[in-house]
Amino acid sequence: MKEGPDIALIASLIGDPARANMLTAMMDGKAYTATELAAEAGITQQTASTHLKKLETGGLILQRKQGRHRYFALSDDQVGNLLESMMGLAAARGHVRTRTGPKDPALRRARVCYDHMAGELAVSLLDSLIGRDLIVSEGEDLSLTDSGGAYFSRFGIDLDSLNTSRRPVCKSCLDWSMRRSHLAGGLGKAVLDHTYAAGWARRVDGTRIVEFTRTGETAFRKAFDLI
Repeated sequence: MKEGPDIALIASLIGDPARANMLTAMMDGKAYTATELAAEAGITQQTASTHLKKLETGGLILQRKQGRHRYFALSDDQVGNLLESMMGLAAARGHVRTRTGPKDPALRRARVCYDHMAGELAVSLLDSLIGRDLIVSEGEDLSLTDSGGAYFSRFGIDLDSLNTSRRPVCKSCLDWSMRRSHLAGGLGKAVLDHTYAAGWARRVDGTRIVEFTRTGETAFRKAFDLI
């Protein structure tokens, strides 16, 4: 007797190359038109619309209407975390693209993973927070300590709002390029938002790259006590 959730359905939705490319594009947290996603997947708009309907029915994406236009985005951070974890598994098993592009080093350095930061700097951030007992790690489970709460409050992060949200405050997300965990959840988003607001970094248009200025990276490292 078969029991439990149907992972085969989710796997089949993600497993199609065109749908996988469209889902990867949406990992930057933005909403895209069917035309834009068709270009990402290298298919016609009519074919893209069929794929998007399947993804929407499967609960992986949401459709947003604005006037006469329709936009598509990942349904939530859980889908983004799943995709990032799958990228990590693919990299660990040697399933990588044969050609790397000029953006790859920057993506590995710092990038958007749905609504939080991933990459080398993000992994170093979580290491520092755990090392200073601001976050406690028990396997894949993360929790913010009292001293951690006081620490982040000094940055103006509204912890009361994070604590009352249905979303986890702290969550571990496997980083595909580093093959180790970075910080996700409400706190991960808040840290990335603070990084933008402080002027330390910006999103590079049309990419998932988070580009730090020289002084911004220095300030980021000093604020979070990174080596």
